[in-house]
Amino acid sequence: MFAYYLQLGLRSLRRNPMLTALMVMAIGFGVAASMTTYSVFRATSRDPIPQRSDVLYNVQLDNWGPEGRKDDEPPPALSYTDATTLLRAHKAKRQTVTYPVGISIIPEDPSRLPVRKGAYATGADFFPMFDVPFIQGSGWTLDDDEKHASVAVITKSLNEKLFNGGQSVGKQINVDGHLFRVTGVIEDWAPQPLFFDVPNTSGFDEGASIYVPFNRAVDLKLPNDGNNNCNKEPAEGWDAYLRSECIWLSLWAELPTRSDADAYRQYLTGYAAEQQRAGRFSWAPNVRVRDVMDWLSVQKVVPPESQVSLIVSLGFLAICLVNTVGLLLAKFMRRAPEIGVRRALGASRREIYAQFLIEAGTIGVAGGLLGLLLTGLGVLGVGLVFPEQIARLATLDPMLVVLTLVVSIAAAVIAAFYPTWRAAQVQPAWQLKSN
Repeated sequence: MFAYYLQLGLRSLRRNPMLTALMVMAIGFGVAASMTTYSVFRATSRDPIPQRSDVLYNVQLDNWGPEGRKDDEPPPALSYTDATTLLRAHKAKRQTVTYPVGISIIPEDPSRLPVRKGAYATGADFFPMFDVPFIQGSGWTLDDDEKHASVAVITKSLNEKLFNGGQSVGKQINVDGHLFRVTGVIEDWAPQPLFFDVPNTSGFDEGASIYVPFNRAVDLKLPNDGNNNCNKEPAEGWDAYLRSECIWLSLWAELPTRSDADAYRQYLTGYAAEQQRAGRFSWAPNVRVRDVMDWLSVQKVVPPESQVSLIVSLGFLAICLVNTVGLLLAKFMRRAPEIGVRRALGASRREIYAQFLIEAGTIGVAGGLLGLLLTGLGVLGVGLVFPEQIARLATLDPMLVVLTLVVSIAAAVIAAFYPTWRAAQVQPAWQLKSN
């Protein structure tokens, strides 16, 4: 019977091409608008590291006091004093501190100009903590961290530029006049949102091309290329900057269980209380230890415009469905004589429901195909509304294709429920008498 009802539905659609076109356009435009904005919202709100997001924790500690707080929230980064003290305590399974550095890669060929590249100073635990994908070698070791070794991990694209994509482990690169030995090559890796460096990127960035040890970067006084927030102006000089209360470092800890997280939080509170007793802080401990998704939520990484756009587009889809309800009602009720004859010949209300819902489903398929085309155009034009670093994340992938078709069919069927119910209430005897 499904094939028969489908045939009846297609025949009915061909009988009223103008009405059919209006319904297909209403569904297509409504679904396209909602799917385009959903593609942006999905890209900005997804879990960037789902396999480990529940064991990775960002660490915050209030070293500014009540004057520097907003909504009782500690600063989003740490000072050098606090970050290095917490690192030395080793209270987590793994932990790493990170900051972006401004560097230039100096080619071996003297005729070529230095190349400015994004880089991070971090620790050896960074790579296993964040499941960084290696294609050559590996990260440096904790012993390299302790020895302040001049080692580095580079990305595939930088490896292709410097070494033509060949084996580069063990080779040296010149970073601002200092030689670093390559220990590994990774894929061009930049999880979105870029959860481990939200304060400097707002969550969206192309990532870095080179990673160097934090201790070595401090020794070489590699400048901070990110946010540098100070509650008061520090004294001149690098050493004075390190001793200041300026916040510029992100600290992440790997805590496998909830009890580990609770224990680390208690330790952090105790450390802040110790600083209070020592006279450095004059306020009660104010600390936070949050996993990846909580951290992204608190930092409001999802752009407000993507949320507003999604709500507006869903409202537009609802308006389109209301119009579709009206069009289907007009279409179905014009066929009241046909329905009366079918009922008189023995068709049940259930069969009337099946016939007209399948017909609405065919409209949904056509609307879905149109919506798919418009969604593709919408994704290409996202850059007209959103910043480039966000717009490039919106893609028409297979999942979005399937979702677009499913939403279109579901929307058409939902819109058909009331018109179909009205059609099923047609009285056969009245229709036969009046015709």
